[in-house]
Amino acid sequence: MKLPELATLGSLLIGLQGCGSAPSVGLSPLSGTALFDDVRHYESLGVHRYGAEGADQAFDWLARELRAAGLTVSDQAFVMDRQYELRSATMRVEGQDLPVLPQWWLPPAKASFALTAPIISQGAAQGGFVRLNLRFDQGAYLHDGHRQALAAAFARQPAAVLLSIDHPSGEIFTYNVAQTDIPWPVPVILVAPRHAALLDAAQRSGRPVSVAIDGSHRSAVAGRNVIGRLDRGKGRAVVVSTPVTGWHINTCERGPGIATFLALARVARERFTDVDLVFVATAGHEIGHGGMERFLHDEAPPPAQVAAWAHLGASLACVGWRQQDGQWVSDGKLDARARYLNASTDLAALVQRHFESIEAVRLVGPRAAIGELREVHSAGYTNFFGMAGSHSFFHTLHDTLATTRPHLLEPVARAFADALTEVSQRAPR
Repeated sequence: MKLPELATLGSLLIGLQGCGSAPSVGLSPLSGTALFDDVRHYESLGVHRYGAEGADQAFDWLARELRAAGLTVSDQAFVMDRQYELRSATMRVEGQDLPVLPQWWLPPAKASFALTAPIISQGAAQGGFVRLNLRFDQGAYLHDGHRQALAAAFARQPAAVLLSIDHPSGEIFTYNVAQTDIPWPVPVILVAPRHAALLDAAQRSGRPVSVAIDGSHRSAVAGRNVIGRLDRGKGRAVVVSTPVTGWHINTCERGPGIATFLALARVARERFTDVDLVFVATAGHEIGHGGMERFLHDEAPPPAQVAAWAHLGASLACVGWRQQDGQWVSDGKLDARARYLNASTDLAALVQRHFESIEAVRLVGPRAAIGELREVHSAGYTNFFGMAGSHSFFHTLHDTLATTRPHLLEPVARAFADALTEVSQRAPR
């Protein structure tokens, strides 16, 4: 199956299992069918980047569902210093039009720009493009090694850098950034590694390539978290968190965590009985974890009152894909190459009992504080667990409904529900 057809394939395969567009009446919220329906709905809202309409619609939907589950719901409004709003990005090379994306953050004066110029192979490159290839390191965040490689490219004084990250999918891969990152001195444009041959030909011939980017910088960009609470006056709380935003549609990056989040909220009143409950859906993950930071600062219960913090991170239950004879194929089995089960030391034994059948790399103690659990751990919460990872089309435009299945979602949701049930029924220490 060719890559642009992945979404159609996923819809076809799952449609045969009787999934509708909303949770089916009479099904357990923890059933694979009900969970997949929520993943499908999340995808239907479109791009979920911070500040995008699809993200706003997702938070509206989550608020409605948390209220329907019997929780008291509030918005936590906050502002992130900046966001880049991309409207279009194209590249023309060797007579073909290719999709491209900027790697955040573009120079302030280059939010929109057009450039037709050759690719300069070596030496000074004033007015031209420089190409840079980076090895994919299995991570999600720009780091110092990336910046050093880009600094060497900038030293050649190009008008722009064409950056390919060697992601296994062959597609454009986008790294997360921070609000404190300094804008690039010239635009950095992401090009899919599968288009390397076209760029090679243009570079050898000296024929110019054209890039056109249309976008704008925004400052003081409003966002929100959605928080659902059930205060029983216990003074002992369970917190459940999940990020909502990401670079693209993010179906399997975000969808399984969000579906599990909603399923846990729907069973919480009956199963998590001897604790206060706090459910928080956060915004801004891809550009600096702003929502989690604001929640920890202003709305989270004190660490001493939290019996467990369960975090539903990226790519909880995704399908593995591989190339065969030039096409993408999948047997519908789990992509567990980079899936992590994370637990603080005190909760490690409990988590292992309930996640024994879940295939994942086990991380325990401070090294388990990855993704947004970094902020949770740094804020003094010592009782935490969660899952996070990546998958075949993580952080790419092809993270669609084809990347997950009901039978992969259900075991994860049930493991979280069982673990939190035990936590809630434990005698306070």
